[in-house]
Amino acid sequence: MVFILGAVATLATMAPLFLDTDPFPSYAWAVCMLMGVGFAISAAGVVRSAAAQRTAARASQA
Repeated sequence: MVFILGAVATLATMAPLFLDTDPFPSYAWAVCMLMGVGFAISAAGVVRSAAAQRTAARASQA
């Protein structure tokens, strides 16, 4: 959800550059950083899930 919000903000912020209108203020560009934050959250979840599965696999073998 955070990634999608950041992606939509990126598209909205880049639109004035192509439509030849006034650019958005700097805080709008800061919202674009949510795309990277969402990706980092997702990557952390994948790493955490893999670690949990590895732990469960080791416990079932013992």
